[in-house]
Amino acid sequence: MIPSLSPLTILENGDRLDRDEFERRYTASNIKKAELIEGIVHVASPLRFTLQGNPHAEIVTWLGTYQAAIAGLEVGIEPTVRLDQDNEPQPDAVLFRSDGNAQVDADGYITGAPEFIAEIAASTVSYDLHSKKNAYERNGVKEYLVWRTIDREIDWFILENGKYKNLEPDANGIICSQEFTGLCLNVQAMLNHDMSAVLKTLQSSLQGGDI
Repeated sequence: MIPSLSPLTILENGDRLDRDEFERRYTASNIKKAELIEGIVHVASPLRFTLQGNPHAEIVTWLGTYQAAIAGLEVGIEPTVRLDQDNEPQPDAVLFRSDGNAQVDADGYITGAPEFIAEIAASTVSYDLHSKKNAYERNGVKEYLVWRTIDREIDWFILENGKYKNLEPDANGIICSQEFTGLCLNVQAMLNHDMSAVLKTLQSSLQGGDI
């Protein structure tokens, strides 16, 4: 016999739930990663190393190196973030100030909007650049980076007057955060998985040298 499952413990793509019910079902399930975005459940698929796993590790290495040089910062990998009643994402990486808007609550989750979020997406059709982007914008995530691995593009958005605008690379192909001094990215080096060049650019920016 096939064991029966209570509908109150099932979590599937497309479910429409509020955050409390999403958390209850998520906790009762065996699902590794699920997100609530604009009231709709998104359950993660298996991840490819080349399109997700490796880029994810490289973004975290870059952010972790920056955190190691600057006091008072927190970096997280796929943490649950309680944004609002309709949104509870698990971003690929977050960077936030210990005394900023985002705080670790009594349950060990992040409540509030981290200053910086990074996501690894396949392409522009991903919800990372649509419903999730809208949720981050509305909740005040100040900077949002999306690495589109199939397209070989990196989008870096900054929040101005409540709306996201693209932060463009300079003449050397470098993008620097407006929220975190010295957090600079050699875009082409990252796209080429050249972490030596990525970290060299970051170290130069932290030291105030030419990049």
